[in-house]
Amino acid sequence: MTRKLFVTTALPYANAPFHLGHIMEYIQADIWVRHQRMSGNEVHFVGADDAHGAPIMIAAEKAGITPQEFVAQIAAGRKQYLDGFHIAFDNWHSTDGPENHALSQDIYRKLKAAGFITSKTIEQFFDPVKNMFLPDRYIKGECPKCGAKDQYGDSCEVCSAVYAPTEVVKPYSVLTGATPVMKSSEHFFFKLSDPQCVDFLRGWALQDERLQAEVANKCREWLEPKEDGSNGLGDWDISRDAPYFGIEIPDQPGKYFYVWLDAPVGYLASLKNYFGKIGRDFEAFMADPSTEQIHFIGKDITYFHTLFWPAMLKFSGYKVPDRVYAHGFVTVSGEKMSKSRGTGISPLRYLEIGMNPEWLRYYFAAKLNAKVEDLDMNPDDFVARVNADLIGKYVNIASRAAGFISKRFDGIVATDWATEDDAFLNNLRRVAPEIQALYEGREFGKALRAVMEQADLVNAYVDANKPWELAKKTENDAKLQEVCSRLLEAFRILTVFLKPVLPQLAQQVEAQLNIAPLQWASVGTPLPHLHKIHPYAHLMQRVDIKIFDQLFDAPVTTPAAVATAAVSGSSAATPPSRPSPSQGEGENGGAIEALAPEIKIDDFAKIDLRIARIVNCEQVEGSDKLLRMTLDMGEGRTRNVFSGIKSAYQPEQLIGKFTVMVANLAPRKMKFGMSEGMVLAASAEDEKANPGLYILEAWPGAQPGMRVR
Repeated sequence: MTRKLFVTTALPYANAPFHLGHIMEYIQADIWVRHQRMSGNEVHFVGADDAHGAPIMIAAEKAGITPQEFVAQIAAGRKQYLDGFHIAFDNWHSTDGPENHALSQDIYRKLKAAGFITSKTIEQFFDPVKNMFLPDRYIKGECPKCGAKDQYGDSCEVCSAVYAPTEVVKPYSVLTGATPVMKSSEHFFFKLSDPQCVDFLRGWALQDERLQAEVANKCREWLEPKEDGSNGLGDWDISRDAPYFGIEIPDQPGKYFYVWLDAPVGYLASLKNYFGKIGRDFEAFMADPSTEQIHFIGKDITYFHTLFWPAMLKFSGYKVPDRVYAHGFVTVSGEKMSKSRGTGISPLRYLEIGMNPEWLRYYFAAKLNAKVEDLDMNPDDFVARVNADLIGKYVNIASRAAGFISKRFDGIVATDWATEDDAFLNNLRRVAPEIQALYEGREFGKALRAVMEQADLVNAYVDANKPWELAKKTENDAKLQEVCSRLLEAFRILTVFLKPVLPQLAQQVEAQLNIAPLQWASVGTPLPHLHKIHPYAHLMQRVDIKIFDQLFDAPVTTPAAVATAAVSGSSAATPPSRPSPSQGEGENGGAIEALAPEIKIDDFAKIDLRIARIVNCEQVEGSDKLLRMTLDMGEGRTRNVFSGIKSAYQPEQLIGKFTVMVANLAPRKMKFGMSEGMVLAASAEDEKANPGLYILEAWPGAQPGMRVR
């Protein structure tokens, strides 16, 4: 039966770029989502920026822009991370979107009507210079327990004590340095202590295995009755006073929802925004009893997601989550990530220096399980796992078989020997349900170990049959074709097993094997007899440990720097002045040709540049210069393009690559056929003095049809 799944990850706070912990969580969820889609299930995978709160308001003020502008600048940088690591959200939204305002206010009104909202006057610190109430983290002073100086208003980093801001000795405002004063204000509370809430949460959190055992045990601690007879939960302060960047509380001027009320509502808002784009009925989908709501989160926010969030939804009449999956933190070589200690890793820097995003996807997956455990990233371990597993075991199978099929048998696979009782391949197919179940249970590490055990068996078959020896004598051709065809079928099945983790590599394999996108059901559908594959092209390179020196040396961009660059107009966004002819010569001694006459932006806009995937590439018989390329530009069809790059590339080098093409160039009738576009390549003006053609290759994450602007 097809499942209907609504899947989210925790919303990142919109005051900084993504860090490695974000990417780990998104990769974990993305793998699970891809597994579900390969199983034929309906999945809607959404995310959003957590846009509200005092920190963003203050950071925007320092940058001299509005909070909305500040958040928009952070949001503009998200796509390069998500695309770069092949994280396939269906929608990315913001908690400041109109859907979130409407849903948050609707939930509040329904909670109030049901008697779950109360108010009371409280006293809290107020900055007389800034003229605003101070969040706990904007108060510092001496710890009331150990006397340590410069500690935050809610906890001490020296002795780990937790306390109220009013207990801090010699408090001062982080914003102005002023001594805060006590001031009264009416606050609104969600009655989490209501017996109805407690009874519901004890049933929801502690039954039906909705939560991992570790998380359920923590909930049990929170929900256990106390010695004084109380139920263990206090009412939750859901309001903040102006000035505050957030959603206004209905009928309460100057009062705003605390960011943790509207942030998780952003899950629903993003789905609603997405359904508005694709014409789906949001209310009907959420009201359907078969819809499953799944959240992936970090262990540090379990309190909000296992108490406040389900209770809010339950007593406002909304669907409650079916599962909440928590994970641990990412450490580097056993230490907490820290730039000052040289253990900070920027995900964007990882991509910038050319590290393969699927190395990281595989490494994280190999260390992830269903428990709430921290994940340690160790460079030596990273290199060993990727090189041994992906290159030495998996890719090695294709490289040892596909070349013989292409060179000796014109790419024709022979599978007439295959029978229902074929032991070698049936043993491989037999483990598919086990591996599927491990993906389903988020036991990715166990799943990959099972896959590599099968890869070991396939490589043992290679060593036993020695195709390189068979190839030495033509009388062994039938046996050679059979052995290599078996190996390619085994490689195809292993690719099915790995596709949730390695989607880009799987796409390359699908192109080379000339097959439709692989699903779990594909395991039992072998390559047809006399099926023709494309020439083998290199699939993945080995990791060199030296590249980690560049990774750890990278500076980390601060939120303030991001905002300042966006406001002032960084040099990256400012066109340089035109160079003089002498500037253009550089080190190439005049090999770089002079710039063409100046054009206007409207002239450039006439050229439609698009990302295209090279599905196939082959020699053109009778031509000394041309290669014929079959290009996928996301149109639902392929294009035939001839390119004069034969002197620089072998066809197999280009298959599976992503390049840039002129998509709106009029088709040209050539001697060898119709050319339906032009791929872009660079060369020097004097090709004799400075020979070489360099086809443009798109950055990881680019997809066919994306426009180059």
